[in-house]
Amino acid sequence: MVDYLTQRSESFVAESVVLEGDLDGEVSDHPYDIISNMVDDFASLKRNLFSRVSGWLLSEKREDKIDDFVQEMEINGFWLLDRREAVAQILVKNVDFKNIFHCDKKFNTAEELVEHVVNCGFRTMNCTNEGCSTVFCASHLEKHDSACPFKIIPCEQQCSENIMRREMDRHCITVCPMKIVSCPFYAVGCQSTMPHSIIQQHRSDNLHSHLLYTLKSIHKGGSEEDLKKRVDQIVESSPGRLADARDARSLILKVKDVEAKLGPLEVKAAEKVSEEPNKAGENSSEEPIEAFNKGGDESTEVDKIGSEKSNETINKVGEELSSIQI
Repeated sequence: MVDYLTQRSESFVAESVVLEGDLDGEVSDHPYDIISNMVDDFASLKRNLFSRVSGWLLSEKREDKIDDFVQEMEINGFWLLDRREAVAQILVKNVDFKNIFHCDKKFNTAEELVEHVVNCGFRTMNCTNEGCSTVFCASHLEKHDSACPFKIIPCEQQCSENIMRREMDRHCITVCPMKIVSCPFYAVGCQSTMPHSIIQQHRSDNLHSHLLYTLKSIHKGGSEEDLKKRVDQIVESSPGRLADARDARSLILKVKDVEAKLGPLEVKAAEKVSEEPNKAGENSSEEPIEAFNKGGDESTEVDKIGSEKSNETINKVGEELSSIQI
């Protein structure tokens, strides 16, 4: 396989020039992808002979399978790391025709080469973080350092701890004193959030409001004014005992114990305001007036009719008397 890959890599630049017009950017020019494709080609040619290796290399979980294969080779002492690195350097140098992943400088003397190697951006380096065995070129030092899972860095939530990068998520959601949590009295109505380290201060500073929330959950029909007076009574009767309550359940139990000694909650009776003026009274007083006015009009009409009839009668009587005298 090494011979096949070496031969293919040596002719890779020529193959690329021939196929350049047909690729149209569909094939990656990254050395990792180029060598992977060569390995796939070799595995396809030797599928029957190397079925186990080709099965690993052609599977969807290529990287995991390769890691397993490398570990097995290390355990069995087959194709050790130094030999693999030497082959990898040759392959990368052959396929990296853009000179991005290897140094292409040439020197006339050995002294010039030695002087350059010390500062070459492609010189081999080992990660200095404890537990990390990654090997990379010097030009990638900053990139690796910014992502190395074994690097010790300050806590992302600004606590005083320095944590290994790969342990940061677990630290931030479990033991970090600066992780954001809800108020322990969230169940009775407090919606505050805060860093875990200041929960005790929050409980102390907001004792009265937590008591009010608790009393509202116990006395659902009580008015705000009555409950605030009750809070003052409870605090006066046992100020230190209530401050020890760590959550809503413990505070409710303590409040009920204190209320048992204070007696029932005093509720102020609501005042009933009567309507003024009374509409019923207005209606009853208006009706007689209308009736009286109506009656007066009727009597006037009767008097008018009676007066007309009386005058008519007098005239007739006068006419009769005149005829008698004649």
